[in-house]
Amino acid sequence: MSGRLEGKVAVVTAAGQGIGRAIAERFLEEGATVFASDIDLAKLDDLADASAATLDVMSTDAVNAYAAEIGEIDILANVAGYVHHGTVLDCDEGDWDISFDLNVKSMHRMIRAFLPGMLERAKKKKTSVSIVNLASAASSIKGAPNRYAYGATKAAVIGLTKAVAVDFIAKGIRCNAICPGTVVSPSLMHRIETLGEQVGGTDKAMAMFVERQPMGRMAEASEIAAMAAYLAADESAFVTGTALPIDGGWTL
Repeated sequence: MSGRLEGKVAVVTAAGQGIGRAIAERFLEEGATVFASDIDLAKLDDLADASAATLDVMSTDAVNAYAAEIGEIDILANVAGYVHHGTVLDCDEGDWDISFDLNVKSMHRMIRAFLPGMLERAKKKKTSVSIVNLASAASSIKGAPNRYAYGATKAAVIGLTKAVAVDFIAKGIRCNAICPGTVVSPSLMHRIETLGEQVGGTDKAMAMFVERQPMGRMAEASEIAAMAAYLAADESAFVTGTALPIDGGWTL
């Protein structure tokens, strides 16, 4: 299916690589006008047909200015995030604060900045508009080893998602969270390389990640993007306040 997002305006954060890049590309394929942002503008150089911009989602002023520049939108995909590795004993206050600032407060900033325009958009078009937040299966859904701060932030994202959904359900705003399992991405490969230094090689580290997947493989970013496209499209008009696992059975 294609063209599901024709006439819709979408904003995607962290669109330079990984899941954010796959979502921006899928939204473009589906016909949306896409505003793609990343902290590193160079990563957006080859994202054809998108309006690219540098955006620090940890800056309230930058986010507010970005929202004012773009105006009303139909779709907000909050993807920016950071994976802290370790237990509570490996997490100092700086690690905790940056994890929550980037993984949770950035979504608060984006939603607060764009929501007034989205409310106007929904009122004018007499249809729902969609916020899609990237959470994780490692959250309130499932505990994962050495993901103390990360799991806490993604649990908060699920709570944030449900709060926005219930507050604005009667005003045309839908808000849902995607909860992936392990997804092949540049950030994952960096974590695998780091783990490889501890366990005796990258191949062994990769095997450890794959072994915990019931399907025997990790997800592709394009598979997460397909769910984002569904949640952004009108076919999911009756879906809000959900935390949707896409984890290959990891949380079964």
